[in-house]
Amino acid sequence: MYTVPQVTDSVYYVGVNDRSKALFENMWSLPHGVSYNSYLVVDEVTTLIDTVDVCYSDVFFHKLELVLGDRPLDYLIVNHMEPDHGGSIGLLRKRYPDVKIIGNKKTFDMLKGYHGITDGLIEVKSGDAIRVGKHEFSFLLAPMVHWPEVMFTYEQTQKILFSADAFGTFGALNGHIFDHSADLDLYLGEMSRYYSCIVGKYGNFVQKAFANIKQQGLEVDYVCPTHGVVWTPAHFDKAYEIYDRLSRYEGEEGVVVLYGSMYGNTEQLADVVAQSLAAAGVKKVVCYNVSHSDPSVILRDIFRYKGLIIGSPTYCGGIFTPLETIMNLVRIREVKGRLYSIFGSYTWAPASVKKLAPFAEEMNWELVGTPFELKMADLPAVMEQAWAIGQEMAAKVLAKDIS
Repeated sequence: MYTVPQVTDSVYYVGVNDRSKALFENMWSLPHGVSYNSYLVVDEVTTLIDTVDVCYSDVFFHKLELVLGDRPLDYLIVNHMEPDHGGSIGLLRKRYPDVKIIGNKKTFDMLKGYHGITDGLIEVKSGDAIRVGKHEFSFLLAPMVHWPEVMFTYEQTQKILFSADAFGTFGALNGHIFDHSADLDLYLGEMSRYYSCIVGKYGNFVQKAFANIKQQGLEVDYVCPTHGVVWTPAHFDKAYEIYDRLSRYEGEEGVVVLYGSMYGNTEQLADVVAQSLAAAGVKKVVCYNVSHSDPSVILRDIFRYKGLIIGSPTYCGGIFTPLETIMNLVRIREVKGRLYSIFGSYTWAPASVKKLAPFAEEMNWELVGTPFELKMADLPAVMEQAWAIGQEMAAKVLAKDIS
């Protein structure tokens, strides 16, 4: 017999799965779908934590009604107003006109802008607490993780942290809602991709939120994000480690070789560079043809690894256009502390290396090795330079002397 999944005896999972959308935010691929998580707390009164994308409001309301029956919905806590979570608030207020909405001042500015809602609001600040029936909720503002109105809600009696998008992942929930029963490899991998694409720019704010949680001394048995599995002590340490490492921009020993190639010559040089890295002992070497590879995967690995080597043909007097797009995504996210090497190719006007070089200074990255350019198809003339860049990058990534 079907029953709505429960996190605890009084907390119901009323989220939905989206396996139809091809691109999250109309940018990022969703090969495994995505979930929009909402949680309903039931005792003498009823409290909903966030809603879902309006496209799935019918499924969402069906689940709510299965739990509530004829009971009213008393409170809605809004941790995050982005439309994939706040999209159903307007419809919810029409179904439950007496529901009181709990949020912070910036939440209410967005409620007015998205839904025209200005009444029935309860404003909270960081550190405030509200008792709702048997449950006591306290609030921790977490601005820019990853919107300015974001807050976390902590339910004190059952030690549940409702963490908005923090600790979220891509990937629909395939029958399991908990980390200990789901395919954890899938969700941990999708967490890194989600973080890099969605939260990546705001590492300093993530670290501030972590510090605030520690300062509060919160004991947490469940972490309930707005995407992905519910985390428990069984595996939350792995999720925390990913968010902590990525938000500190700490790269692992590894190198991304990212290249564009119109006719295959730059690609051959990329393979030489990769072989050089491998020969020097770098185990994690990933090569991406920017014209074919998923930008979200490229970003994930630029966040993951210490080294980035870019090879570009000259195109219209500059950098190969798809490479410029990836560089801009990295620029926007302000990725810190990477090692950077470059090479290029051209037929009549060498320009790509000249255009690639300032990126190191702009990002405050270390430029490793001597840049070089291939003229036309004279590969033998630059093979040793390509090999040397791989060796020098490996020395830096592995922090060992290759002399």
